[in-house]
Amino acid sequence: MEKKIEIKRLDKKDIEEFKDLINLFNHVFEIKKYKSAKKDYLQKVLKESSFICLVAICDNEIVGGLTAYELPMYYAKYSEVLIYDMAVLTKYQRKGIGKKLISALKKYCRKKGIQYIFVPANEEDAHALAFYTSTGGKPEKVVHFNYNAN
Repeated sequence: MEKKIEIKRLDKKDIEEFKDLINLFNHVFEIKKYKSAKKDYLQKVLKESSFICLVAICDNEIVGGLTAYELPMYYAKYSEVLIYDMAVLTKYQRKGIGKKLISALKKYCRKKGIQYIFVPANEEDAHALAFYTSTGGKPEKVVHFNYNAN
């Protein structure tokens, strides 16, 4: 029997679940040295209406999730959404959880009148490229630049 997966949007009261998701990201992305932000800061992030945090829950455990940001545009009165992080625990991958997360984000965007979602992915990450293509994403060739603000 297939286990039930619940997709939930976190809000300011869900700080422990948010911390669990951050730990999941660190585990899946193999981030070794990580110092967590303080609880009050994480609650501030969760309170922001432009911050979208979805988690996949199975048997009361967070097994995947995504974070995204709604970005207001200035060409016209609309917003776009940037998926910032997305991960599913290895033992839960290829079970449709990532697709459920994308589907929930699309539903959220349709409700808010948002028509465009984008996500950066490294060219070397064949798994991510295949996943985003399989969920209807259309690849676009861009070069991403990073700046140190210091």
